Amino acid sequence: MAMSSASSAESEPMSQMNTTPLIDVMLVLLIMFIITLPLMTHSVTLDMQGQADKVEMMPIDVDIEYDGTLLWNGEVVAGLDQLEARMRQAQANPVPPELRVRAERRAEYDTVAKVLSIARRNGIERIGIQGND
Repeated sequence: MAMSSASSAESEPMSQMNTTPLIDVMLVLLIMFIITLPLMTHSVTLDMQGQADKVEMMPIDVDIEYDGTLLWNGEVVAGLDQLEARMRQAQANPVPPELRVRAERRAEYDTVAKVLSIARRNGIERIGIQGND
């Protein structure tokens, strides 16, 4: 009978290693590396060189009232042309100025956008928007 010959083959030890658990672990590790790799490569570049002799210029406050009135450090400006001339003068200084824009809640968005575009057009790079209280 054929059963007697099959029993002798089953009693021998298995000579091959079971690689299924190893493959499962490797796939899990591969998935973990794929997920965490973008987080590890994200970086922020900081300029850590200090300039001790650099003198800071006082910030420029531009207030925009609800009726379109523009204030340059508390002084009324006649219009956008005069504001642009003042920004051009401020940018000509060796120390670049910081511009802080504060618009009233009822001020028109168009006026605020024009002030910001005038600042960028004249090379002012440090612009801050102040909120209302």
